[in-house]
Amino acid sequence: MNRLNNTFATHPATQPLYLSAPDAVTLVRRLGLKNCITGIVVHIRADFLRWLDFDKSARVANHSQDGVIELMPISDDTAYSFKYVNGHPKNTAIGLSTVMAFGVLADVATGAPTLVSELTLTTAMRTAATSALAAQTLARPNSRVMALIGNGAQSEFQAIAFQHLLGIDTLRLFDIDPQATAKLVANLSSSGLKLQVCASTAEAVKGADIVTTVTADKACATIVSADMLAPGMHINAVGGDCPGKTELAAGVLAAAKVFVEFTPQTRVEGDIQQMPADFAVTELWEVLSGTRTGRDNDDQITVFDSVGFALEDFSALRFMHEAALAQGLGERLALIPHMADPKNLFGTLLQTTVKPALRQGSSAVCA
Repeated sequence: MNRLNNTFATHPATQPLYLSAPDAVTLVRRLGLKNCITGIVVHIRADFLRWLDFDKSARVANHSQDGVIELMPISDDTAYSFKYVNGHPKNTAIGLSTVMAFGVLADVATGAPTLVSELTLTTAMRTAATSALAAQTLARPNSRVMALIGNGAQSEFQAIAFQHLLGIDTLRLFDIDPQATAKLVANLSSSGLKLQVCASTAEAVKGADIVTTVTADKACATIVSADMLAPGMHINAVGGDCPGKTELAAGVLAAAKVFVEFTPQTRVEGDIQQMPADFAVTELWEVLSGTRTGRDNDDQITVFDSVGFALEDFSALRFMHEAALAQGLGERLALIPHMADPKNLFGTLLQTTVKPALRQGSSAVCA
């Protein structure tokens, strides 16, 4: 039975839709991963095209020795969202994901939450969707070969997005952990992609039209160096996403035209953190809206220095909310106390309740 029709009657503002991780998996299986990523791309593009409508800020991050916990808020004049997300690379050794997330959509007019959702799976889809949207905008249109450096939890989503939204047919793979690459190969064995396992980043990058870096170690690393560049290459740098963590050598950035999501955040967290404060970048929304140019010619090297921005989660939550309602997935969550008199919160403690044992005919008692 549809759980949406199985809830107790109350004010709808006190019962946001709850989309659990199992329900999100069911949703993606029903619609197909390709279609979900495509739907999120449509929502991200639409929201980026109204960039000026949003109240934007860099995420709030709490760093520790082993990782980071972040809050990512954003709103327009009708809806507000935030994402809670962590990044702990050592987690896999104790059976936990490196990244775990959940998020909320709320109504600006009332402050009432409308959706509480898992965002671990959804973050992987929205990150791939953002990468694909940027590459559609910046990479050469005839790109067919992608190097995928870092073959962990995000990698398959990136591969599927680039296959179906850009026409990538060949992946050149490298990870310092061979088991990660073996996992990716097994997961994508029936995808139709040609998978080439390489012995180094330099080998993987050679001959690639697009290079996607999605590594996890929170360190200033040099995954791609300037000597690996080729004319016309597009670099999708996804893994550098916090202070003290980079993937690209400074020479790569100096040789390229660089694009970002939200400049104040990327200057602190992205690969451009190693560049001077006045290093020139272009925000992706400016290219999508036609106010600034993207790639200037086929030989130009472009870099999308992606750190993940709250607007992308806002867009992804919108998509998941709409899709869950259409599919009859999720359940209503009694998150906010329901009050007969909204001025009398204390009165909820005095309400008469029926205990389970009294459902067989006993009289109700005061709880």
